[in-house]
Amino acid sequence: MTLSAEPHATPAAATDTAPPAPAAHPVDPVAEGYRITITAPARPAHVLTTLTDAMDVTSLAAGAANVVMQLVNKPVAYGVMESPVDSGSLYKHPVKRTRTTISYLAVAVLGTPEDKARYREAVNTAHRQVRSTASSPVKYNAMDRGLQLWVAMCLYIGYEDTHQLLRGRMNREQRALFYRDAAPLGTTLQVPADLWPATPEEFDAKWVELCATRINPDETARTYLRQLVDFTFVGNLPEPIKAFNRFQNAGFLAPKFREAMEIEWTARDQRRFDAFWRLVALSNRFTPLALRRLPYHLLLADLRLRAKFGRRLV
Repeated sequence: MTLSAEPHATPAAATDTAPPAPAAHPVDPVAEGYRITITAPARPAHVLTTLTDAMDVTSLAAGAANVVMQLVNKPVAYGVMESPVDSGSLYKHPVKRTRTTISYLAVAVLGTPEDKARYREAVNTAHRQVRSTASSPVKYNAMDRGLQLWVAMCLYIGYEDTHQLLRGRMNREQRALFYRDAAPLGTTLQVPADLWPATPEEFDAKWVELCATRINPDETARTYLRQLVDFTFVGNLPEPIKAFNRFQNAGFLAPKFREAMEIEWTARDQRRFDAFWRLVALSNRFTPLALRRLPYHLLLADLRLRAKFGRRLV
């Protein structure tokens, strides 16, 4: 700001300056139905964590629901369903696909710049083959930055939700620190840094904006995703296992996502989900951190060995 050097300038001139515009009211994705409600107790103000602290094997419990979140966006769904990269099919190669996804998360959050560069090129090689054809009901391209932003934002939400269920709700300052290092979830691939929301508040606003138009699965996509929600794609499992998986997946889906998937959810279901995760959070405190983070470190080590010996990374 430059101060006037005019000899006759007076403070009264300041009265002609328009007052600053009031701050916009923060967008609340929970109230809009696009985020789940976290009922875990608020954590003490002095407890600060970063995204690295969310790299907990327990957080992977939200993985299937997170895939549903990503694929209710119709272009993402058809990109997966029509993909010519057969080796990356979740239903045909569930173990390999799961390893690839968790490896990406490990690289994005815990990996070195060299890890990120290697994995980016490996994923890009697969993504370049995934694009719509003349017969596709919707246009898509796996290299599209907008679609990758949607997927990356879903991934972040999965970590923030599970981290708060395990460690307690974050206040604004705690969330700002946690969010600080989230950009690599998108920028490790094609999302440019300036496209990733700079603050949690901007993230919330962008999320609500995208959800308003991107939650649009058709019946084909819903049928495809029900196999994941109900856990039927892995074979003939006992009904209690399928019911529990269905319950967990539904609990991690926000109301608008459940509505899009035609999943019923009651207040009693919510109470059971909250109670279950309070018990999980309690037991999680007694599990050594090294053990909780072990799968991520093992997959990072595996990736580096594969790179060293010239083997495929994805």
